[in-house]
Amino acid sequence: MSESPLRANGSLETQPPMPVRRLHNFIYCPRLFYFQWVENIFQENADTVAGSHVHRNVDAPSRLDDDKAKALAENLPEGAKIRSLRLESEALGLIGVVDIIEGGPDGAEVIDYKKGSARRNSEGEREAKEPDAIQVAAHALLLREQGVNVARGAIYYAADKRRVPVEFNEALFARVRSTIEEARAVAASGKCPPPLRNDARCLYCSAYPVCLPNETLWWSRRCKPAETEAQMQFGFVRQTEDQLRDRILDALDFAAESGKGPPTLEPPRPERDDGEVLVVQTPGAQIGQRGDQLVVSVKGEEVRKLPGQQVRAIYCYGAVQITAQAIETCLDLGIDVSYFSPAGRFIGLLRGLPASGVDARRGQYRLFELPGVRLQLAREVIRAKIHNQRVMLMRNGDVPDRVLKLMAHFRDATGSARDMAELLGIEGNAAALYFEQFESMLKQREDWKFDWRGRNRRPLRDPVNALLSLGYSMLAKELTGVCHAVGLDPFLGFMHQPRYGRPALALDLMEEFRPLTADSVAISLVNRGELGPEDFIRSANGTFLNDEGRKRFWETWFRRLDTEVSHPEFEYKMAYRRMLEVQARQLWRFIRGEAAAYHGFTTR
Repeated sequence: MSESPLRANGSLETQPPMPVRRLHNFIYCPRLFYFQWVENIFQENADTVAGSHVHRNVDAPSRLDDDKAKALAENLPEGAKIRSLRLESEALGLIGVVDIIEGGPDGAEVIDYKKGSARRNSEGEREAKEPDAIQVAAHALLLREQGVNVARGAIYYAADKRRVPVEFNEALFARVRSTIEEARAVAASGKCPPPLRNDARCLYCSAYPVCLPNETLWWSRRCKPAETEAQMQFGFVRQTEDQLRDRILDALDFAAESGKGPPTLEPPRPERDDGEVLVVQTPGAQIGQRGDQLVVSVKGEEVRKLPGQQVRAIYCYGAVQITAQAIETCLDLGIDVSYFSPAGRFIGLLRGLPASGVDARRGQYRLFELPGVRLQLAREVIRAKIHNQRVMLMRNGDVPDRVLKLMAHFRDATGSARDMAELLGIEGNAAALYFEQFESMLKQREDWKFDWRGRNRRPLRDPVNALLSLGYSMLAKELTGVCHAVGLDPFLGFMHQPRYGRPALALDLMEEFRPLTADSVAISLVNRGELGPEDFIRSANGTFLNDEGRKRFWETWFRRLDTEVSHPEFEYKMAYRRMLEVQARQLWRFIRGEAAAYHGFTTR
């Protein structure tokens, strides 16, 4: 069951009991609290995994039989111990699991387990960190609600291998109650708190890849308030958009007050980027599960097996089956299963429940109804796409200067397009010129006289177009999964229309990456001689890669997505695969009101 509170017009009455651990999150960082409780977005990292390992000895709950319940009500006798006791208080509005309760001579002692070390005070003595002290005090209040006499508390810090006492007093309990009220007010506001600035806590936070604190501050102050006002003429300044405008200006004010000098930026830490992609394309193959292994078999004969923890995604081509047990394992481990037709057309995606992303989805549905907002986003995406097409011609082609100048003219003209029809006209002219010059980027080979006569589809009439279409299909698949992962609806776009079940938003976001990924892969496969005419099937239905050709395509495709590239604003390097997510999270921030504009990805 989700912890995410159901909010109706900001009413506190609709909120469920708050988990005590979320109170700890709020003191550590209100933004982390909002992500984890309100939006139910949680990311694992090494610290959270280590924290779970520390709790392994206390997470097996003691059986609370009648004798122990009676003993608890009468205060535990000295030496008695209860582990992982779940408690709830309607009066406090809290729910939590107490790690350990021990009986003592003058009352019970509440103990929480923590992974790290205690802090040192000015005299060099160990003392509990404030969030930890608040958490154990909250557990004490829950026990008092049950009539238990709680005499003392302690935090066991695993790194120090010792307990650090927490003194219970009315000042601490008052701090717990006030923190509960503050946290509930933030949850009911519907406004995600701004990120911390250059704070060491961010470096250890599991939500860092989602929060992107320094990038968010940069995006929020990328435009001055006056410039933001100019953008709002396209639909932001409407009565229903007041909240969005307030969020943008609040973020700008926060950024302006956060100190001097640009923030120090670090690349977002990737999640599950080191896993393997399992591609299964043999007709009649079956993917099953045995223990912690995913097993591929053909006609009952085992041909491959991999530990589930090592798999990032599975691609199924054509008549490939997957058992219910294997599906359950994939959903549990967060392994995406993508389905393709035998020709490589992306059909669909199996994945677990998406990130809650309520704020983002509501903003997406509302803002994408505004023509001015859609035009603003489309301008930037098309500008970036044309820029990257021009870069590809400069890097790989032999084209006249007039072509490069004309491409630059098309790129710059996107900023003054008055409506979507004019913008798409500019994009179409640039695409026609780009594909007219596309052959200049391909090396003619004596063993393969490929017949390039421009871009074509339905049917695909030549091998190069077959490679391009497969690359675009793969890019759409990647970004459909990314949209799900970040909490956006991939089927509602700002430029492509939500028709015929296509992932319109994924198609929008892929525009700026088409030249740098799919086009680059096609050019590389041809120019390096990695494919030949024997790797294609030609039929009345079109031209497609055969099994061997697809294997070579996958090798080059994965290699390209793993290639590191510099971010155009922040200058740090990351793989294209990760850059797709960073761009999607930037759009996520824009529609939540945390960014003043969207900035397309470009390369030099």
